[in-house]
Amino acid sequence: MGRRPGQSRQLMLDSAVALLRERGASGVSIDAVLAHSGTPRGSVYHHFPGGRNELILGAVQQAGDYISGLIDHAITGGAPGTALEEFGRFWKQSLRHSEFRAGCPIVALAVDHRDDLPEAAAVVNEIFVCWQRKIQELLLAEGVPADRVRRLAVLAIAAIEGAVILCRAQRSDEPLDDVIAGLAPLYRANAAQND
Repeated sequence: MGRRPGQSRQLMLDSAVALLRERGASGVSIDAVLAHSGTPRGSVYHHFPGGRNELILGAVQQAGDYISGLIDHAITGGAPGTALEEFGRFWKQSLRHSEFRAGCPIVALAVDHRDDLPEAAAVVNEIFVCWQRKIQELLLAEGVPADRVRRLAVLAIAAIEGAVILCRAQRSDEPLDDVIAGLAPLYRANAAQND
């Protein structure tokens, strides 16, 4: 039974995301993606004529879009505390599933892009700005004063991403629990100040 059209492309993107999460950008080679995905070598040049760089950027964009969707889903759940808890659950499940080996692919590219991938900085920044805007929208909708939403959104992203790193280092999801528990009352207090 053959593959569906586009299946090889998706398998390669998924493999590149997985490798980014576990090994960083330097661990994502064409050979590693092919071995991980089980796709034929010719598929790379068919789907990613720009080679490794195009594949990595496509994988990071896919991962960024996926996490943006999670933020959107968490936002529909209601208050900032609920959204934070939903996001925390996602990361805890992801960390446990990988036995604390896999972190955020966006962070992986942010800290491990090379000079041969100059577009990486702009793509990573665009993804983080998108996440920040989504969190700001939620905070504004919850009544947090406009002059505070940017800082609180940055704090959430930095704290959660940092917690994911600590979770990997400690092989425990406790840092993530601590960050969520620390952010939720801060968000509630800021929303209450506007009432």
